[in-house]
Amino acid sequence: MKADPSAQRQLLDLADADAVVARVDHRGRSLPEVAEIAELTTRIDSTRDDLVRADISAEDLTREYRRVDSEVTGMADRERKDSALLAGGGLAPKALSELQHELGSLARRRSVLEDDLLGVMERQEAVEAERQRASATVEHLQTQLADAEKRRDEAKATIDADREVATTRREAIAGDIPADLLAIYDRQRAAGKVGAGLLRARRCGACRMELDRGTLASIAAAAADDVVRCEECGAVLVRTNESGL
Repeated sequence: MKADPSAQRQLLDLADADAVVARVDHRGRSLPEVAEIAELTTRIDSTRDDLVRADISAEDLTREYRRVDSEVTGMADRERKDSALLAGGGLAPKALSELQHELGSLARRRSVLEDDLLGVMERQEAVEAERQRASATVEHLQTQLADAEKRRDEAKATIDADREVATTRREAIAGDIPADLLAIYDRQRAAGKVGAGLLRARRCGACRMELDRGTLASIAAAAADDVVRCEECGAVLVRTNESGL
């Protein structure tokens, strides 16, 4: 295939423009804010789980407090009634002895329950502290998340603008290259390879492989408008005064 040497040289500008687009795309895929947002989201979910567990524990402790408090209240009422009976007199000795024994048992049981009630209250305080800590942590992380999302969006906007500039330049260059030559270049790009490279210092500018003497001699003998391709990577080898041929 043949193509004007100036058109072949334009492939170098096109390859440079494609490299810029690729770098911009890489920036878009590797934004540090994306990883930061993912980490913050995971931490928020985990802390929210802690908050839910604390809320459930608080509800359980509230029910336990009410149960124990109800028992304490019931025993206190029973003690008052028994004490009133005791103070009223007129009881048979056996009934009097049983009543005194019951009062002693009620007092001991109430003391145990009151200790249990204090324990529940202490656990409630600890759970409430954990709930407040988790709630504050979620709020703090959400603030950080909002900031990270803002920075991500700003970075994306900059990248989108840079990509538009790079793509516009790429399209302008491609528009001046003959269709058949551009097709060779684009097939290389579609295969995930560099489309064109400058031949310089015996090396292909696309794959960086050094060419042997025989290949260089063959290239040197080719006409200026011949489209020469690298035997290693298939890129168009663009020849200029820097090629040393």
